[in-house]
Amino acid sequence: MSDVKVRFAPSPTGNLHVGNLRTALVNYLFAQRMGGHFMLRIDDTDTDRSTPEFEASIRADLNWMGMKWDSEDRQSERLDRYDAALADLVAAGRAYACYETPEELALKRKAQLSAGRPPVYDRAALKLTDDQKAAFEAEGRRPHWRFLLEDTDVKWTDMVRGDVSYHMSSLSDPVLMREDGRVIYTMASVVDDIDHGITHIIRGEDHVTNSAAQIQLFEALGATAPKMGHVALLAGADGEGLSKRLGSLSIAQLRDEGMEPSALASLLARIGTSDPVVPQVSLSDVVDGFDLSRFGRATAKFDPDELGQVNARVVQQLGFEAVAERLGEMKVDGGAAFWVAVRDNLSTVVEAGDWWQVCTQTITPEIEDQAVTDAAADLLPEGELQADIWGAWTKAVAAATGVKGRGLFMPLRLALTGRRTGPEIAPLLAFMGRDRILARLRGEAA
Repeated sequence: MSDVKVRFAPSPTGNLHVGNLRTALVNYLFAQRMGGHFMLRIDDTDTDRSTPEFEASIRADLNWMGMKWDSEDRQSERLDRYDAALADLVAAGRAYACYETPEELALKRKAQLSAGRPPVYDRAALKLTDDQKAAFEAEGRRPHWRFLLEDTDVKWTDMVRGDVSYHMSSLSDPVLMREDGRVIYTMASVVDDIDHGITHIIRGEDHVTNSAAQIQLFEALGATAPKMGHVALLAGADGEGLSKRLGSLSIAQLRDEGMEPSALASLLARIGTSDPVVPQVSLSDVVDGFDLSRFGRATAKFDPDELGQVNARVVQQLGFEAVAERLGEMKVDGGAAFWVAVRDNLSTVVEAGDWWQVCTQTITPEIEDQAVTDAAADLLPEGELQADIWGAWTKAVAAATGVKGRGLFMPLRLALTGRRTGPEIAPLLAFMGRDRILARLRGEAA
């Protein structure tokens, strides 16, 4: 195993959706491709919104995807470590106490914007005397703590974006700890990455400016920042920002809609690259074709319709062993023969259950051409009804009625299945049975 170590760090404040699953997947695939280590870190310091239910949902989604993590940790068990890191920064002169209220900070930002200036914190707290601080404390105010950025350019070679440079004068000194003692992501994440030995940070491009500040924070804590990669955010098929519906499209919802994990992985691993999406049945095949360097800076477009198409192509490659348990849960007991009979016309495995119902439960047939269906009933061969009787049977019906092509086959399909499209009829005959076939051809519900 290489020394590559990455992490996925979800906050258990909601269900995984397409966007944050993509972040998890890219990290997982990168680790697997490099023979590295994939860590799950639960960022659960937001005690107001974090719930065990959301955490359980996140774990269930990752397991469903087949993305096994090699280790895990949680921020709520590391609070003393963050306090110690803050104390180190204060002692080094890189963190300072601020006493402005949220309302006062909002007024400052408003005044800066009105004057045409960027809303960068003015560092007024650095000018406070000990007496002024004591007065604020006497009022009952508690400080929040900020990181003192150095007035320099921060540069790095991004694994996706190439050379990146930010001058810190354009950024506010980031808050590290709230006045109520709750740690902010900016510091907690850096401390965790140092302690856990994270070598590569791969996340969305919305973190680029945050990364610039965090690189200085790594250095202030005596560490070297990991390599960074910022992938383009997902947008809708039209290139616009994801709609509310797509943006909140949960993995549980996609699972309920019949999406296969490998279909989702196949799509998310390739959108944002110039490479074609290749539907893969196994996650290991997705790993083999993954290359982070192929990701570009252009917006990655996620289209649910494309996912549906990829899913259909994945389903149509699945062997019976891969679906046997799910078919059993749907009470589909036609074995491998039935699966093979219907597979090529399915978009989801669930649809196999629908076709089993068509074959074995009562439907109301649609009689489009009575002469064709009557002749088919009269000419139905004796003996066992297997797929191989189809050719001779339909030729006999054509000869008796003078009807060929679509005029022959569509009336038979409508009578036997009640549907205009679907799998070939021939291999379904054995599962329908003689009595049901005869009744349907005569227009009787059966």
